[in-house]
Amino acid sequence: MSLMFFPDLRLNVELSGPANAPPVVLLHGLGTSLRLWDAVVARLPGHRILRMDMRGHGLSDVPQGPYAMGALIHDAERVMAQAGLRDAVVVGHSIGGMIAQGLAVKRLDLVRAMVLSNSAARIGIASQWQARIDAVRAGGMEAIAGATLARWLGRKWQDHPDLQAVRSMLLATPPEGWMGAAAAIAGTDFYTPTAGLTLPTLALAGINDGATPPDLARETADLILGSRFQLIRGAGHLPMVEQPDAFTRALRDFLESIGHV
Repeated sequence: MSLMFFPDLRLNVELSGPANAPPVVLLHGLGTSLRLWDAVVARLPGHRILRMDMRGHGLSDVPQGPYAMGALIHDAERVMAQAGLRDAVVVGHSIGGMIAQGLAVKRLDLVRAMVLSNSAARIGIASQWQARIDAVRAGGMEAIAGATLARWLGRKWQDHPDLQAVRSMLLATPPEGWMGAAAAIAGTDFYTPTAGLTLPTLALAGINDGATPPDLARETADLILGSRFQLIRGAGHLPMVEQPDAFTRALRDFLESIGHV
């Protein structure tokens, strides 16, 4: 891992895989970090993989919020440019999927195809996000941990085998970073711009996902001409952690189908 330096912030980035291999960019979701993708990276040795900690998350800088979605998109854009990556398949989870949509609208030269994991053109409503932001401001990440994990992991979340790893990642998120990125989600509705996209797209959903339910993910997929939708059983909001073999198989099949191998 290494830091990329920009005039306004430093972003933590990891590049792996052969330098001349087809590029894949992994964008994590709210309240996680680039560690979310560890199991996927281990299962995709034949690609040049770029993953980054979103601003306010992981080892990246934590500017004061709220963050604009445009700033998060610009962060991904300039990290890809500094890494020398073009024509990449951008895989975005949750807010990372929103960033992928915005990046594809803005820079089709950078984005050859998208994989939207547990994501949508719009996620939740502003009042929901404001209530969560207020809770974090008052009580830190612990204040929303239980409700968040229940949405992520499903009804039996307290007995979930991945609970401790996921909980640790959530609680390690800087509250200022979480609130900043949550505000970006609250202010974003990509239905119209995403409906104008025609690039190859795979939408993935976990059957137990209470944060971005399968119907929401399918609705977004339906906006994009020629997209495909796939449900991952035995998973909630984090299929790359809960079912890494199934997730990576779906991703690999998509990459092969578009010749990105």
